[in-house]
Amino acid sequence: MCKQPTLWLSLCVSSLVVAVSLVAATTMQSSATPASAIAQMNPCASKNPCASKGGNIGGSLARQLQGKPVVVDIYASWCPACKNIAPTLSQLKKEYGGKAHFIVLDVSDKTKASQSAAKANQLGLGQFFAANKAQTGMVAIIDPATGKILAQHRNNANLAAYTTVLDAAIAQ
Repeated sequence: MCKQPTLWLSLCVSSLVVAVSLVAATTMQSSATPASAIAQMNPCASKNPCASKGGNIGGSLARQLQGKPVVVDIYASWCPACKNIAPTLSQLKKEYGGKAHFIVLDVSDKTKASQSAAKANQLGLGQFFAANKAQTGMVAIIDPATGKILAQHRNNANLAAYTTVLDAAIAQ
């Protein structure tokens, strides 16, 4: 009978050693990740958090979007960042309603996300949506002729960050 408790104790200790080894290996691997890789995985880890310029969505957008900059909002009703930037987006829509296109891609639930994916594909934003659908609270301003991302912000309620880019895009 003494052998059974000893066997169980040995199994428990072995399991603990394996678990600790896995945690140590994972910690060492993640601490060895260079800063550039972290910045690619998490765009908000840079000096200017949550803002980026440049990039391309893979080509021009649909014909009905041509002639005006396109403001794309990745939205979810449960997202705190979306609630934070809502007043800013409302102000932008009032100020630039006739001068820019505003596209909301709602990912609040599976049904809405599926509808948004279809809408994005129809407008030439399919690749962009696929790459950013998990980035709720993200707003991008895109040149519809080239597909160039002029600005991209996440949880940025600063109106000037958007108006500066929109004014420059409209002036061209």
